[in-house]
Amino acid sequence: MEKIKKRTYFLFFLAVPFALIFGAALGALVAQTLNTINSENFTEFNPSLPSKLLDINGELITEFSADEKREMIDIIDIPQHVIDALITREDRIFFQHRGFSIRSILRALLGKITGQTLGGGSTLTQQIAGTLYCDRTDISISRKIKELWWAIQMERRFTKNEILELYLNKVYLGGGTYGINAASKYYFGHDAAELTPAESAMLVIQLSNPAYYNPFDYPNRAQERQRDVLNQMVETGYITKTAADESFENFWTNFDYLRTNTSAYSLREDAAPWFSEYVLRELNTMLYGTMNVYTDGFTVNTTLNLRHQEAAQQIMTKYINYANETYQTNYEKKRQNAINIYIPLTELISLVFNIPEIKTSEQRRETEAKAEYKTKINPVLDLMALITGNESLKINITNKSNATQIETTNKDTIEGTMISLENSTGYINALVGGSNFSESNQFIRATQATLQPGSSFKPLYYSAAIDSRKFTAATQIYDMPIMFYTEDGSEYYIENFKGTWEGSVQLWYALATSMNVPSMKVLNGVGFEAAIKRAQALLGVPDEELEERKLIPVYPIGLGVCTVQPIQMARAFAIFANQGKEVTPMAIRTVEDRKGSIVINPEKEIREAQKKKGDDIQVISPQTAFIMTNLLENTVKIGTLAKGSGYYYNTYKFKYKDSNGNFFNLPAGGKTGTTQNWADAWTVGFTPYYTSAFWFGFDQKGKTLGLEMTGSTLAGHAWGDFMKVANEGLPYKTFFKPQTGIVEAQVCSVSGLLPTEACGNHLRTFYFLEGTEPTTLCEQHTHMAEAKDMSVSRLKDERLQVGNKGYNTVTSPYLSLDLSFLDESEKYSDLSNYGLYNPDLFDTSLSSNESNYYADPSLVPDIENEKELKYNYLLD
Repeated sequence: MEKIKKRTYFLFFLAVPFALIFGAALGALVAQTLNTINSENFTEFNPSLPSKLLDINGELITEFSADEKREMIDIIDIPQHVIDALITREDRIFFQHRGFSIRSILRALLGKITGQTLGGGSTLTQQIAGTLYCDRTDISISRKIKELWWAIQMERRFTKNEILELYLNKVYLGGGTYGINAASKYYFGHDAAELTPAESAMLVIQLSNPAYYNPFDYPNRAQERQRDVLNQMVETGYITKTAADESFENFWTNFDYLRTNTSAYSLREDAAPWFSEYVLRELNTMLYGTMNVYTDGFTVNTTLNLRHQEAAQQIMTKYINYANETYQTNYEKKRQNAINIYIPLTELISLVFNIPEIKTSEQRRETEAKAEYKTKINPVLDLMALITGNESLKINITNKSNATQIETTNKDTIEGTMISLENSTGYINALVGGSNFSESNQFIRATQATLQPGSSFKPLYYSAAIDSRKFTAATQIYDMPIMFYTEDGSEYYIENFKGTWEGSVQLWYALATSMNVPSMKVLNGVGFEAAIKRAQALLGVPDEELEERKLIPVYPIGLGVCTVQPIQMARAFAIFANQGKEVTPMAIRTVEDRKGSIVINPEKEIREAQKKKGDDIQVISPQTAFIMTNLLENTVKIGTLAKGSGYYYNTYKFKYKDSNGNFFNLPAGGKTGTTQNWADAWTVGFTPYYTSAFWFGFDQKGKTLGLEMTGSTLAGHAWGDFMKVANEGLPYKTFFKPQTGIVEAQVCSVSGLLPTEACGNHLRTFYFLEGTEPTTLCEQHTHMAEAKDMSVSRLKDERLQVGNKGYNTVTSPYLSLDLSFLDESEKYSDLSNYGLYNPDLFDTSLSSNESNYYADPSLVPDIENEKELKYNYLLD
């Protein structure tokens, strides 16, 4: 009995202070809710301030204001299946509870303790209460108590439908959209009132993580989660399985993967709309659930250089317009040829052989009728629909025509994109996502598109070849028709771009001139595994995306038959120029609140993560990186970028004047790429300061740019024009050369071996990984001299035998020479100036110690174990 009394007193003394504390807390919370009870609209907060985006120099890019973020919609206009999808996904007992669910709270608590995902503990009411009144990143019991309290007050103040309406108009759904109406327009291009069940399911899955389930960036995972929601709606009886399946199929059949173009932000004043849109999407992943970019007055310090951006936008507009004009001109020529030649011929064959199926007159009339409808009848129907209010007329007839017209236009329109990075920091200093930024074009191709890189992919595995120590810049590779065989015995045959063969070439030359067969031999030598591993490391592609990106062990990968993003290609080449160190592209340095305090510091997080990697920050060694920059400089000097850089015309675009008035040439390197059927044109290149990637092509595949527009002739010139501006005003700088692990050696420019006196001036300097430099003396020029002496001697003997008849072509076992281009007197002259080296390949624009040393590698066949054949050189 005494024990019971003591226990009672103990509980009493505990209960009293607890009651006092609880009462005080309750009173404070009640005091906070007085305004809630007395106000008709208690969602009014601090005055809204726009967020400012500033470039690297503090210049204003644009502002994100509250006017742009949201479109309100009444609950009565929202389809029932939207609410059904929301309830199914987030809160199935929404209409039964009073703002909270004890069962859900306990389930979430158990999941927290056990480390399992058992579902959230917050009701819809708690979620909107937390969004309005709490910091939802504050993972604490106090925040949950506040959230619970406000949820109860909201349930007291509003009806369930009013809470739903508030929720659906306030919640963030990705892509910079707040509210279901703005989100519907962003994702699907129509009001929320027109949402289908599948579209509703897609929107509600954005609630948990819009960046992760974005259907434009990650359609597979979004599709899987969308299907789950529809299945749950079927289970709960909100929709039939037939209706769910039909809606799902229609959704993906008609889904526009380029739909990230309908956001409501295109009307803002913006000096860099593509970059701003990219930053906005990044911000929304960082601020999700806590802060509002449109009302909180942030200052976003970005990496953009407005001077570079202005140049990039002008250059891309110029070359996209040029590409489309060229394409349309060529297309019209082909169409006229078809009309004038092939159509009459087809109709003649149809009549002669009685084959009406191939007659084209009916097809032409149908095409002309459709064109007449689109240009004349369609606008009238639009006007009638507007005047009479008969929207069904517009939807059923006109919109179908418009959709067809838009699809055709998209398919026939050449687009382009570029992105530029600062090598040492990863700063995005310029970004153009496509042609004119507008409501119908906000797909940021530089960061969202996955495209085939073509030959611009080759340097990635060439770097692995250098690391393997099986290959050097001077390695001789024979360029000739050859059949490759896959593991299953299948044949794989390729040709060079121009369909020609050059015999024995050195690795540096094969890369600079983008030769296919030698590149495939390099890939074969280094092995698929090493090549793919190196490409993955440079591009930053995660393991789970390798198969999707076609980074798989098959020969086509050697020609860039895989998919990459332009930002990934820029990153890979920037690593070459950054001493082999990891480069992480970034657009946002810091975010400050309205008081000037830094609230988000992405750059600090990136730098700390890089620091933690230690030696692993090196994607490739500094030695290999230097050799790759040296190799890719040849592309700019004598390869496929010689014209784009101006080197070919002796008007090098990267020639600048220093502070003392002296001119200097800033080194640059890069690679072009043109995919099969000339569908994509690439250039990726760098200077010691910046790396940029340029792409031109079609959003919808199946079209060809044509022979006139390639990586060299289109993208290369745009790259050269932009990089000229980006590097202006910077001091002279070279690519970093490691003090150890690199050997500089002069070799024969034909054999790649150590030169002898017989090599004469045919010398070239290369850099080698220590231990891979040549140690054998060149013998080829000694034998060449012997062959030439014998050939010239025999030529003169044959000339004397012929007498005064003369001839233009002579042959011998060692010589085949066309003399038709010589004067009569020159035919007796010494032939030492002809053959062995092609004057067309001489690069007289180089410095005195480099000029005239570019041998024609095609004249030196790769002959192994056939010593007697070393004399059989063709000197033409």
